[in-house]
Amino acid sequence: MKTERHARILEIINSMDIETQEELAKQLKFKGIDVKQSTLSRDIKELRLTKVLSDNKKYKYASIAHKNNVKSDKLIKIFSQTVVNVEKINNFIVIKTISGSASAAAEVLDSLNLEGMAGCIAGDNTIFVLMRNDEQAQIMVSKIIKLMND
Repeated sequence: MKTERHARILEIINSMDIETQEELAKQLKFKGIDVKQSTLSRDIKELRLTKVLSDNKKYKYASIAHKNNVKSDKLIKIFSQTVVNVEKINNFIVIKTISGSASAAAEVLDSLNLEGMAGCIAGDNTIFVLMRNDEQAQIMVSKIIKLMND
């Protein structure tokens, strides 16, 4: 039951912007899972969910793969300070970084578990990202540009 609930929570927050526990509980109920606020609060803590700024400038729940949010914040800062260019070619994205920074920037992309990303490969100053389709590649480029400007 708990494993299924956790899977549903991750599915919900990865597919829609959820700002509050109440919204999350409502979406879980739509999926046939009735949960108390105290249980949901524990689930959020166990899943290490955090609030991030969404595209519409509101905060939403997100899953950060790292156990330490300070580490994640530092990686995102490294990303924004080291990426110098991003280019979309069909469903590929080529990201240029300052020399020696590509693997750290690629770690950020991997840790965010972004929808549609099949994988990425980092060299010294270049990252190749394979997206599942052209539309998801365009969305990813927009997100990368926002991270670059933060």
